[in-house]
Amino acid sequence: MSTEKKLMVGGQAVMEGVLMRSPDSYAVAVRRPNGDIVVKKEPFQTVTKRFKFLGLPVLRGGVILIEALILGVKALSFSGDIAMEEENKKNGKDASQKSAWEKVWMALTVVFSFALGLALFFYVPLLLTDLFRFESSVVFNLVDGAFRLIFFLAYIYLISLWKEIRRVFEYHGAEHKSVFAFEGKKDLVIEQARPFTTLHPRCGTSFLLIVMLVSILVFMFLGKPDTIADRLIRLAFVPLIGGISYEFIRLSEKASKNPIFRLFVLPGLWLQKITTKEPDDSQLEVALVALRCALDMNPQVGDSKIEMLT
Repeated sequence: MSTEKKLMVGGQAVMEGVLMRSPDSYAVAVRRPNGDIVVKKEPFQTVTKRFKFLGLPVLRGGVILIEALILGVKALSFSGDIAMEEENKKNGKDASQKSAWEKVWMALTVVFSFALGLALFFYVPLLLTDLFRFESSVVFNLVDGAFRLIFFLAYIYLISLWKEIRRVFEYHGAEHKSVFAFEGKKDLVIEQARPFTTLHPRCGTSFLLIVMLVSILVFMFLGKPDTIADRLIRLAFVPLIGGISYEFIRLSEKASKNPIFRLFVLPGLWLQKITTKEPDDSQLEVALVALRCALDMNPQVGDSKIEMLT
């Protein structure tokens, strides 16, 4: 398998399942309540390949993050439909046929969630920091960044207490183990993936932590925001922060092999001790099925019945 595929393979945990993405396609595998695995696979190629200028460093980060968000929302919607199959059958409703209103509601939910995230992690810390009336822009941005980091860590911890989220975190661990097996050129089977750690340097959790830290440095250059316009300008720099953070996360895997640079990777790995949990073999099976499908391999890993949707 090519180096490109090795670098590009990655995924995301969803409700009772895993999304896996390769350079040419993505696949979502979800465990049905009856134990079967249902898979949805579609071709996908990043626009950075079609428009070369979008593949430039920093710029490519924002593009890839938007693509990841779109795929993630689609995968979560699909996994939610599978989880609600039994209830929908009782109500005589076909989960695969969503009404126009349901699609609009999903879009509005995504927009609201994104806006809420920006407000919670970027605007509310500004309001709290304003209360201290710091004159120094350096001190202001350090305290603002500290509030942002505290909010982020508190959010991660609080959602980890939710039983349903813990299941997602277990699938998150299964996703990492499967990717490690692929990168280690192991057979993509449960026995080969099981020994690997659930902590991966390119994890989205590590990325978000880097975003929090990079934002402090970027906002330092913008000085202290004195007006509403100054604060809105900061929000406009969020894509740049994401792009820079993406470049850091790309370097993290190579840097993690260097004892000195590994110190910069460790905080993200420590945080993954919360956002990833040890999966069982049935969860590993789902992750491996998704990965094998994304790589155009035979999806059968264990004894579970697999249904491929078109």
